[in-house]
Order: sequence, then C-alpha cells, then structure tokens
Amino acid sequence: MKILILTAATGGGHLRASRAISSYIEQNDPGSRAEVVDAMKSIGNLLDRTVCDGYHILAMKAPKLFGKLYRATNRKSPLADLLNRFSSMFSRLLLPTIENSRPDAVIATHPFVSEMVSHLKATGDVTVPLITLMTDYGPHRAWLGDHVDAYVVSNAEMIPEMEAMGVPKEKIFPFGIPVGNVFFTKADKPALLKKFGLDPDLPMILIMAGSFGVTNILGIYQQIVRTDIPFQVVVITGRNDKLYAAFSDAVENSPKKTKLVYFTDEVENYMHASDLLITKPGGLTVSEALACSVPLAVFDAIPGQEEDNANFLLTHNMAVKLEPGSDCGETVRSLLEDNRRLEQMRSSCAEFDKSHSTHDILALTRKLCENNRPG
Repeated sequence: MKILILTAATGGGHLRASRAISSYIEQNDPGSRAEVVDAMKSIGNLLDRTVCDGYHILAMKAPKLFGKLYRATNRKSPLADLLNRFSSMFSRLLLPTIENSRPDAVIATHPFVSEMVSHLKATGDVTVPLITLMTDYGPHRAWLGDHVDAYVVSNAEMIPEMEAMGVPKEKIFPFGIPVGNVFFTKADKPALLKKFGLDPDLPMILIMAGSFGVTNILGIYQQIVRTDIPFQVVVITGRNDKLYAAFSDAVENSPKKTKLVYFTDEVENYMHASDLLITKPGGLTVSEALACSVPLAVFDAIPGQEEDNANFLLTHNMAVKLEPGSDCGETVRSLLEDNRRLEQMRSSCAEFDKSHSTHDILALTRKLCENNRPG
C-alpha cells in the first residue's frame, strides 16, 4: 500500500503530524510505504509563499484580523466561498504530484490541501480515498470537503460540532493528533534531569517559544523567576536568534537556575523531565505535551484555532492560562505550591490517551483502500 501524505509549512505542526504517521508506517508496516510531500512547494514557490508567508504575517503581526477572518470563514459566507474557489482553481496544479506518486490513498494534514484533493475527487481526476487529518482541538469549515472519505480528529467533542456543519458522523474518527512514539515512552525523570545538568530534587519548568517564536515570553520568564519558591527552568527558543540573544542576557542575571537551549532534537526528553510546560497552544505542541502527561500554562493563543486548543485544555483541567497583564509569577507559584492540583492536571493529561493514533490511522487507511478496490 502506497500512502501519499500531503502537507504545508504553515507552522511546524502539520509537518510533524505527517512525519509521525510516516515514521510509524516505516517502522511497523514493511508492506506499506508513506511519502510526505509539501503540497504548496510542489505546486510552486509563489503559491507556497502566498499561503505560508501570508499565514505567518497575519498570525504574528495582525492576530485580531486573523481571528476575524478565521470566524468569517467558519460559517457560510462570501469569504468562505471565495477561499473554496481559490483552492479549486489551484487544485489541478497539484494533480501531477499525485499522479507521479500513484498512491493507494491520500492523507491531507492541511485544510487548503484537503480542499484541493476533494476538488480533484469531485472531477474524477483522483479516485483513491482521501483522509483528512485535522491538527487542532476544534473544527473549522476550511477542513471540510464534499469528497473527503474520513476525518481524523483530536477528540470526540468535535463530532457533534462537525455533524452540525453537515459531516456524516460515520466519517469522523476521534483517534487523536498523531505524535511520535517517543512522546508516549515512559522516561526516568531524575535521570533525565541529571543528564541535562539539572537538580533532580527541584521542580522544572519548561518554556517553549513555539514554531514562530515570540518576544513577550521573555516578560513571562522575568515574572516567574522572581517568585520565591524553589524551581529551575529550561527555555527552548528554537531557531530564533533574536529571542535566544534576549534570553542569554536575562539568564545571566536570573535568580533561578536556567538552562537555555537554542535548538534540540530531544524535545520529548525535556517534556518528560518537566513539571509544567509554558507554551503557546499550537495543536502539535499540545498533543506532544499531553502524550508526555505534562500540565500546561498557555499564553498568547492566536485567535481562532489556538484559542480552541486552549479552551479544550482549560475545560478538561489540563492547563492554566497566563492572562495578558496578569501576574504570571503568582499563577505559576500557586500551581507549584498546590501539589494535589498539579497531580490532578497531570492525571487529566494522562487520561487523554491517544497513543494508538498512528496505528488506528493506518488501519483506517487500509480499510478504505480495501473498500475502494474494484469488485
């Protein structure tokens, strides 16, 4: 079985979900092959930059406008119709990529890509099953298409919302957002803390800036390290030179022991070693943290999908919210001092078990392929 996984680089989450599925198939199903392709790049640099750079600029520079557009396109409206026509217009440019791959099934991990493949199925140019993998904790109409064969969603609470949007219940599968198996693997926390040069007897707070990187997280750091309860901090800035430089200055004079990390391929180990994760609520970062059973403190949710993610976490006692203008240090202090509450949050994260997501997605894909065979 050949599976084509089509994605796009609007943030790192779509790519990470795609790689998680691909890696699982490579490791567990020798008879199948998965190919991950950035659909926007395969069509051309102009479309890739228009879609991806446009998303980055709106989300970072004009989040309120992004939120308005998000809400406007999540209901039947002229703008939603315009986006649908836009994806239809470009869909034929994606057809050579699909034809060259000759897949038995297509998995789409980006809404615009899902719409394009749905259009190609409507015209009969693509006849294989289309599985759409939604990478956030609330639904949006941009993901929906008349010719999607199955939707894999993060949680069961999305089912009635999607039914209200016209999606048949039998097409919705709450398998969870796929993440790498390393996030589900149990780890020796004290050993990891020692490995990272940290104190195994002190709580550890992990701060992650997100795939875009943000600057006001520096202010959150400066607030929390002024609290007088003992803990240590790890800050992962990612490949954000400006943020790393700013933190380098702040860490030198910090009253709390802080390990500053520019880039790492051991995110799962830092999560396993932490007692609390402070982060923006991107869909994949949230899913990786939940797989590690790490409570979250979320900030700067982009209006739209990140707000949906944050609300899901707050509703299910998996996170606290660091409000703009509030005393973040006091919020973190009250949480670290209340071991019972922190353990309840950790238990809530652990109970949200989606460790079989990649297995279930592969099984679903295989079943759809079998049903699609002639005769």
